[in-house]
Amino acid sequence: MRRFWREVTTAPAGGGHGLLLDGRPVRTPKRAALVVPSPALATAIAAEWAGAGETVTPADMPLTGLANAALDIVAPDPAGFAAGLAAYGASDLTCYRAEGPADLVGRQVAAWEPALKAVEQAHGLVFRRTTGIVHVDQPAGTLARLETLLSARGPFRLAGLSPLVTLSGSVVLALAVADGLLEAGPAFAAAEVDALWQAERWGEDAEAAAARANRQAAFVAAARFLALLG
Repeated sequence: MRRFWREVTTAPAGGGHGLLLDGRPVRTPKRAALVVPSPALATAIAAEWAGAGETVTPADMPLTGLANAALDIVAPDPAGFAAGLAAYGASDLTCYRAEGPADLVGRQVAAWEPALKAVEQAHGLVFRRTTGIVHVDQPAGTLARLETLLSARGPFRLAGLSPLVTLSGSVVLALAVADGLLEAGPAFAAAEVDALWQAERWGEDAEAAAARANRQAAFVAAARFLALLG
């Protein structure tokens, strides 16, 4: 998309805060009005549009993309979307520890166990840990509770949670970030423990490093999106 606007402003709209380009409302790809719940998020999205160059790509506007997703993808079926995220809890990254070597196991425990315990305590959950890659069934009550917790968060928070879950492979790490139990940087590092351990020993090519940087940028943007919701 080429830039066609000069002025970017925000204004109250539809019970929230809308974005205007040269006085005209911005709409999502499915033509819904781009109206967000908080003034802080509206201001941050406006800054993305104001700072855009002559050619605009979605990667340049992660907050806008998440707001579009909230309205176009999540809002039509929040419960179904929440169920999809909650399903990650059945095989959460933080519950599967390596059999060895001891250095890797130690890093996994240090990176994952504090977040896992914090989320368990905060939400009354119990997760089963295991060693190796053989699947372990999580308690049915835990999975049901996860779905209830996520369903209550609404379309915008679910849209922000989605990249945290999918990029990390962990609903536990996502909830830890969303609930202020863990900062985004350490959470992303926790999700990458295995890959970073391998890179230290065998090296890493530029393509893999660039892919990790892109994932981290998306992860941090999603955490910021949630924080701006207030």
